[in-house]
Amino acid sequence: MEQVYVDTAKVLKAISDPKRLRIVDMLSCGELCACKILEAFHITQPTLSHDMKVLIEAKIVNDRREGKNIYYSLNKEQLDVFEKTMQNILTEKTNCICNADGGCN
Repeated sequence: MEQVYVDTAKVLKAISDPKRLRIVDMLSCGELCACKILEAFHITQPTLSHDMKVLIEAKIVNDRREGKNIYYSLNKEQLDVFEKTMQNILTEKTNCICNADGGCN
């Protein structure tokens, strides 16, 4: 279970930046070329590359190269796992982590 927390924290850290969260929102509409993402922000290409690297390393964005262009899309399978994990963490349950540790009191 500890790895689940590590993986989830990596995703949360990646999307905790407002710009990266906006990029994820943009990609929710479908695949986009890096040039289109860049047009939406007043940043340099290296800055965008860094942000995309963070999102890719968190496994929530996929990339593919086509000629000189790089296209980005959401990793929907990984985002489904993230959503279910967050639902599990945030929902009261009978097998609460407190019960496993002998109680929270």
